[in-house]
Formats: sequence, structure tokens, C-alpha cells
Amino acid sequence: MSRFWSPVVHSLTPYVAGEQPVIEGLVKLNTNENPYGPSPHALAAIGQAVNDTLRLYPEPTGLKLRQAIAASHDLDPGEVFVGNGSDEVLAHTFQALLKHELPLLYPDISYSFYPTYCRLYGIEFREIPLDEKMRVRIEDYRQPCGAIILTNPNAPTGTALPLTAIETLISEHPDQVVVIDEAYVDFGGESAIPLVRKYPNLLVVQTFSKSRGLSGLRVGFAVGQRPLIDALERLKDSFNSYPLDRLSQAGAVAAWEDRDWFEKHCELIIASRERLTAALGELGFEVLPSSANFVFARHSIRGGAELAAELRKRAILVRHFRKERIQDFLRITIGTDAECDRLLDALREILA
Repeated sequence: MSRFWSPVVHSLTPYVAGEQPVIEGLVKLNTNENPYGPSPHALAAIGQAVNDTLRLYPEPTGLKLRQAIAASHDLDPGEVFVGNGSDEVLAHTFQALLKHELPLLYPDISYSFYPTYCRLYGIEFREIPLDEKMRVRIEDYRQPCGAIILTNPNAPTGTALPLTAIETLISEHPDQVVVIDEAYVDFGGESAIPLVRKYPNLLVVQTFSKSRGLSGLRVGFAVGQRPLIDALERLKDSFNSYPLDRLSQAGAVAAWEDRDWFEKHCELIIASRERLTAALGELGFEVLPSSANFVFARHSIRGGAELAAELRKRAILVRHFRKERIQDFLRITIGTDAECDRLLDALREILA
């Protein structure tokens, strides 16, 4: 602490990101990165953008990227907002759209950045418990609130609500903004973007970090009707008018347009997820149904913290959360089949 700190700094509990250590021979299954890397077209576009134009500021609105995303969903570019990773898009969303007199609602087991944003921006919130099977119950959100945010598929559980349930939630709260955070939707979930035209209170947030293998480039976006996007743009332009640099914009456009690479590698990850789920079950793990690029699993006898520590000794990283309801679970990113095999071999050794 320092006497030079502003008062708000004393009240913050920062989000703890998954570690990024430098360990020889590491199998890194802790931060839900794509094991296959980005589209070659994205890498080529980034390389081509490394030229004398870097002396100039980038296009401030990410117009070409917004046009590409909008065209894919039969929307107007003015209904798309882009930012420096979905975390920045979410941060602007919390500040611009989710602070009201009544509390913001979100699940008690969800993306752990949500309470961090609430404390930073002074947003009153209420955490709604998942059911005994770690699922969101739409009926639990039938209460007075200022806004709602759901991760779908949920993180860290991986479970997903069908689009019919999401639409029910949106329609039941016509006077509140409903944000659907779809960081993992491309691995088996149903996107709510088709509902944007119908519901003026819906904002959908996605990222290029997972299904397009661009965690290191930091690109995210939101889709919603113009009044919601206008609020995000007003806040962004009061904070940082140039959130996406020239390399990010070039790489993201190329990645978005390479549908073949995207679809092929999503299918590979889904197949590996199903294979890993079955193998973990044979080792005595309960694995929650996942529509994400990770699984959430707990062993019938061995604790989550113990297993995570033993795996780390073997240069295998998985994510463990020290939260009461989920402290026995491990969140395991889907790696390549070779990486998953190494994880399974290590678990067999530990459990033996």
C-alpha cells in the first residue's frame, strides 16, 4: 500500500489470470488457449501490415473488422463494437450498461472477472447459485434487477443453455440489458447473435482468443442494436480512441474470413474433448457436460488442489479454483491429442 494511492485502489481485489510460466517441456492446459495456433492467413496479414504505415495511428473504429463481422450475421457495421480483447469490451459494458439502482445478476460460479469489474465501477451485484448439477436455472433470474450477464457456455463449468432458454431470459427482462458472454460458443454452444434484431436489450460478446487461436493478439467484439453500441463507443472514446492497432485489425479480419481453418480446428478440439471426457471418466472423474474448449472435472477420491500440484510437478498445468463449491474440480483446457495423452498418463501415475 502507498499513501499515494487513490481511495478506490485500496478496495480492489484484482482478477488473477492463469499463470504463463516458462517451463521446459510444459503442457499448458490452464488458460483455454487454442492448441493449434491462428490461421496462416492471419499470420500472413499481420506480416504484411508490418511496414511504414505503423508510424500512423490505426483506423479508430476497426471499420473493416466490424464490416466483416456484420456481413456474416446480416447486420450493419454500426451494430458491432470491437475492442482490445473481450475483457476490455466487457469492462466498457459493465461501466456503460450494467450500473443501475437495482443489482446486476450473474451466476455464483462464472467468469471471476465479473466481481472485479463490479468492485472497480461500484456496481451492486447479486450472485445467483447454480443448481446442484452446476447449471444455470432461468427461473432463478425472475426477480427485480438492474441488468443480467451470463457466460454461455458457462466458465469454468463448460455447461451451456440452449438458445430457447436464452431467449426466454431476454424476453422476460425487456427493461434490463441482458449480456451473453460467448467466449466459448464456437465449441458446441448456440449463439444468441440471431436474436439481436428482435431484442433491443440484448448484447452479445465474443472473442478471437479461443476458437480463432489469437489470444496473443487481443481482439474482442460485441453485437447489439445501435443504442447499446453507441453507449460503448461513447465510453471507449472517453478512454482510448485507438484500442486495436494495425496488426490486430489486419490479423483479425483475415482470421474471421478463413472459415475453413476455423471450422476444421473447432471440430478437432470438440473431438479431442469427447475423447478426453471418456478417458477421465474411466479414471474415476466426474466430468460436467462441456460445450467449451475445456472440461470441468473432479475425482471421486483425490482433491483438486492435490491433483493440480502433482500435475505441476510433471510440467502439466491445469486450472484449480479455491472457491468453496468447486475446490475439488480441475478446469482442463483441451490440448492436442498428444498433450491430452500426456495428461492422462500423468493422472494414471498419480492415481496409482
